[in-house]
Amino acid sequence: MTKTGFVWFRDDLRLKDNPVLKAAAESGLHLIALYVLDDAAAGAWARGAAGRWWLHANLLSLKADLDRLGVPLVLRRGDAVAEVAAVAEAAGAEEAFWNRRYAAFAEGQDRAIAAALEGRGVAVRAFDGAVMRPPGAVERRTGGHYRMFTPYLKAWRALGAPDAPLPAPASLKGWQGRIRSDAPEDWKLAPSAPDWAGGMRAAWPPGEAAAAERLERFVEEGLDAYGTARNRPAQDGTSRLSPYLHLGVIGPRHVWHAAGARGDGAWPFLTELVWRDFSHHTLHHFPDLPDRPMREAFEAYPWRHDPAALRAWQRGRTGYPIVDAGMRQLWATGWMHNRVRMITASFLVKDLGLDWREGERWFWDCLVDADLANNAINWQWVAGTGIDASPFFRVFNPTTQGRKFDPKGDYVRRWVPELARLGPAQIHAPWEAPEEALAAAGVRLGHDYPRPIVDHGRARDRALADLRGLRRGG
Repeated sequence: MTKTGFVWFRDDLRLKDNPVLKAAAESGLHLIALYVLDDAAAGAWARGAAGRWWLHANLLSLKADLDRLGVPLVLRRGDAVAEVAAVAEAAGAEEAFWNRRYAAFAEGQDRAIAAALEGRGVAVRAFDGAVMRPPGAVERRTGGHYRMFTPYLKAWRALGAPDAPLPAPASLKGWQGRIRSDAPEDWKLAPSAPDWAGGMRAAWPPGEAAAAERLERFVEEGLDAYGTARNRPAQDGTSRLSPYLHLGVIGPRHVWHAAGARGDGAWPFLTELVWRDFSHHTLHHFPDLPDRPMREAFEAYPWRHDPAALRAWQRGRTGYPIVDAGMRQLWATGWMHNRVRMITASFLVKDLGLDWREGERWFWDCLVDADLANNAINWQWVAGTGIDASPFFRVFNPTTQGRKFDPKGDYVRRWVPELARLGPAQIHAPWEAPEEALAAAGVRLGHDYPRPIVDHGRARDRALADLRGLRRGG
């Protein structure tokens, strides 16, 4: 009798550097690959629209890769506990393999599924392929977990480089039986009426081969200048690997060792990979990270309710060009430059006075790299509500930030074309431009482009006054 097992894919849609596939290959079992779309378990944090498109594209790529190895990819939609158990029973599986995840709902789901399978005599083998070092691997010597990144980073580095990436399995034994599977198009994850994903398709070729190619190009052409170029949104100075890392289309250890081979000059980039580990470490230890401020005092902060201001921010119509450029890049491509993420987030929270969770939810829906841990910890960092965060009184001036990091205005010109004919001196503050300069550029403020929806100086004063009131407890 054929002995079977199955690999349950989640956020690890790759063959290389995947400990699950290594163990499955060494088991000698005939394998099924399984992916379950379980929106209910994630609740409010089910994948957003951009994330669903990205998932669809990469599932198609994974299916093609597995087909070449003769392993069927079974797609099921519904309650993961029930669907995983049903597939195990239908296939007569003896072992199940998966990589752990660290959100509270995912950890609870894993425990429930492991109990259900083990009750049926199916052995469960779980691994940590999503991060370089899982929660629990980097802890304080005196007990407890790190809450600040700098000491976490020091302890992380003291453990040495992470393990080398695992090669993709040269061969796998595929299960030849018949089992029900949804077709990818049945899930309707990709938009069709209207198809708004054209910009994302142009920006993000899916699949493991595309991720590896992007990594190789970044290491060869961009890594040495990353420390400075990463702050210039008009330049292609970042790795643009975050969407691939989010779905596990490429493994973090693969990225680490490819970049680390360049020596100490790679450290600014490698630190970002450790921050990614830290975000999952924090989510594991603080399960409410996406929903509640880590600094409890901010539970009482007087966030404003202003749907019109929120909508203007979402649409890139705030009247602050660097903010609007970022929000339009996000909408068109499902991604935003990291420096501009900080600027746009600070503007929402401190200029508009809106709850950081409003921005977190919008990014969750629009980003192809909408990782729950990263999205939450970064919003709390900018908002000043996290334990290890930028202080709330640090308020980015969007005009100054634009002039500093987009000095020629090229980034704004690309994403806010109605301002394209303004010169560098005016493009980041068109309301300050002389009327003749606006006329020559074909800009009519309030018609072609909005006037600022808030005065930054007054908004900053208001935010700091609210902070002082919070500290006084009233």
